[in-house]
Amino acid sequence: MTTATTEETKNVPQDVKEPVKDGADAVAETNNKQAENNDKKPAVAEKDDKVAAPAAPVEPPQPKFSVKKQNFDKDVVYLYQFSRTPVIPSMSPYCLKVETWLRLAGLKYENVDHKMKHRSKKGQLPFIELNGEEIADSTLIIKELSQKFGKDIDAALSQDQRNISHAMISMIENKLVWVITWWKTKTPENVIKGYKVNLQHALGTWVPNGVLNFLFKHSYSRKGLKKVKAQGIGVHKPEEILEFGQNDLKVLSDVLGDKLYFFGNEPSTLDVVAFANLAQLYFLDKDVECQLRDYLVDNFGNLVEHTNRIKERCFPDWEEMCKNLDLNSHLPKPPPVEEKPKEDGDKKAAENKTTEKEAKESSDEKGDGKKEGEKEPEDK
Repeated sequence: MTTATTEETKNVPQDVKEPVKDGADAVAETNNKQAENNDKKPAVAEKDDKVAAPAAPVEPPQPKFSVKKQNFDKDVVYLYQFSRTPVIPSMSPYCLKVETWLRLAGLKYENVDHKMKHRSKKGQLPFIELNGEEIADSTLIIKELSQKFGKDIDAALSQDQRNISHAMISMIENKLVWVITWWKTKTPENVIKGYKVNLQHALGTWVPNGVLNFLFKHSYSRKGLKKVKAQGIGVHKPEEILEFGQNDLKVLSDVLGDKLYFFGNEPSTLDVVAFANLAQLYFLDKDVECQLRDYLVDNFGNLVEHTNRIKERCFPDWEEMCKNLDLNSHLPKPPPVEEKPKEDGDKKAAENKTTEKEAKESSDEKGDGKKEGEKEPEDK
């Protein structure tokens, strides 16, 4: 039995035999492996050091803003207002007030062409978005921007002048503006004619202007008359309402006097508010009947001059923006892009034409000899 086993062992190929190790060899091998492991430890430590090294700072995730324009530029004011008209940048005194102030303060702003679809969370126009935050109401917009950018155009006013400014602005925005609003809602057809409103363009719709004008007259008049009655002025007789407006114009004219602006040689917030409301009357189309506009032009030349003065100072592009209904005529336009594909096509067509011409000339050279008996064509 033992012999057979020995013989089998002899017949096993040498490369498959498991070497027999005595105890000393086993201990030596164990020590060698341990030494090898010890030699590898510095490399592992070095690797651990690399892992433990401080990683590059990871940028925090961008916050999600609850604004309509997500891809905004920092410190750029995005203004949401009504569309342009051919006679005035905005037929809303509050929208015109904010844009006039932005230009006077020299802030970077951009009008958002939203086709009058959006309103602020308060349900108002105008409103702005700045650095992912919405600010509504024209007075609050000017206040917030003044503080953020240090653009207080009333900084040079004394306390007495500030008090007068506050009282005059309250008179304009709580009385005169409602007289003008009453006129607009009483005769909505004069709003469309007087400001030459193109509702199809303003709303960005395919619905015919005839249909839009009808709907505008119905809804604007109905809602507007409710507002002026709720405010209180709408319950009076037309001649009484007109007298309210005339008295406000006289007060404004007396305070302005012969000065360039209400408080001297530089415009203030009162100048901005007065301009935004007087412009609603003065720039109306002359063919449209408006008694308050006529009273302004006939009796208060200093207010007319003041209105034109603010227009020229803040809106040198007035004619362009009204003609083209351009919301951002104040922004530089990108250079026209060259149509390279078209040029390449023209070049290729020219090359093909040349090739065809050369081929024709070559063909004519080969066959310019006429056949016998062939006649020249006759002129007809």
